[in-house]
Amino acid sequence: MSKSSFSRRKFLATSLLTTAGLGALPQLSFGASAKTLKSRDTSKVRLGFIGVGRQAMGLLGNFMKNPNVEVMAAADVYKIKLDRFKIRTEKLYADRGGKAGEIGLYADYKDLLKRSDVDAVVIASPDHWHALMAIHACKAGKDIYLEKPLTFTIKEGQELVKAVRSNGIVLGVGSMQRAGGNFQHAVRMVQKGYLGKISTVYANVGTPPFPKEIDFEAQAVPAGLDWKTWNGPIPEVPYFPDLNPPISLNPEENEKAWGAWRWYKKTGGGLMTDWGAHMFDIAQWGIGMDRNGPVEIIVDKGEEPMKYRYANGIEMIVSPFDDNTRQGVKFIGEKGWITVSRGNYATSVKECEMSFDKEQLGFSPHHIDFIDSVLMRKDPIVPVEVGHSTCTVCTIGNIAHDLGRSLKWDPIAQVFIGDAEANARLHYNYENGLAL
Repeated sequence: MSKSSFSRRKFLATSLLTTAGLGALPQLSFGASAKTLKSRDTSKVRLGFIGVGRQAMGLLGNFMKNPNVEVMAAADVYKIKLDRFKIRTEKLYADRGGKAGEIGLYADYKDLLKRSDVDAVVIASPDHWHALMAIHACKAGKDIYLEKPLTFTIKEGQELVKAVRSNGIVLGVGSMQRAGGNFQHAVRMVQKGYLGKISTVYANVGTPPFPKEIDFEAQAVPAGLDWKTWNGPIPEVPYFPDLNPPISLNPEENEKAWGAWRWYKKTGGGLMTDWGAHMFDIAQWGIGMDRNGPVEIIVDKGEEPMKYRYANGIEMIVSPFDDNTRQGVKFIGEKGWITVSRGNYATSVKECEMSFDKEQLGFSPHHIDFIDSVLMRKDPIVPVEVGHSTCTVCTIGNIAHDLGRSLKWDPIAQVFIGDAEANARLHYNYENGLAL
């Protein structure tokens, strides 16, 4: 197959481009990049994985479905997870009817980045490592698939955008809902004006991180886990198993839960970033603010939910919108409403009605789009600027919640207006000699 013919056909077949999805897709840039693929076979993209926990295992399986992908290497601070990665990769090659080459395994991701036979990296590390790993990948000339939320701080996001553009890198963000047919259709209907003027958007994402610091009693660090490096730039937190869930290989036992680092203020952003990176992304996409942002975060110390207000008067309310508490988005306009969540779509407007089969509700096209984007040297469906804008909404919401008061925000300058205390939280001082 020349170039990415398989994946382009697959993407077209599953993203409703001939029915509802086309109008909802962003305008993508097809400009040539300064970077060219190093691969001898330019129909292939050779991947390295950085961070190979539970999320990476799912990504590995999805990317390996694409015959244009070869997997070359992995890096992680936990040796047993590297061993699992090698076993899993070899099995996936066998399932494909082939055989894996030698899979390079590294404790230090910078050693992986030195490989000339790696075209792109998949970064699925804890959030506090996203920016440094991605910026180093940019400087090494590697294209990047980066898990959401894009970064841990606003400053990190700003620096990553600069690094991507100055080095001619293709960076795709793991906001996979943009490839779902129901989400695409919902956004298209809103953007085409079928709901009339939008007044309110509900985004049900969940709560900010736990307010207390991690104060669990330190436990013995498992053999093969470099806990100091896991902490990296953040002030050191003690090891306890929930932060990096253990696994075993004989017998095989995988993680029983997601890494709990995402729930604590020192190591993550809570549900506000974990689900906000998905649902705020759809909300801002629908109202045309996914390269912009709100101008005010409204925090009521009473029972009212947090709100974001945009310059055009639209309010986004962080709250469930019906009796179903699933994470999702509800657009409300003059003529009616649309609700959309994973596997679900409903509307009060007849012209917006649509049904979707199982394949159209899936997210495989998102990973196909990234590989195509690397081969074609174009921006993916979620480029770095959009990932940064969405992540910013999550982060400034957490800052407002932490301060317990409303804040004014300049989405262009990306600073709080007249608020030194809030602006001091746009970044933090890195530990262990690390720097952006």
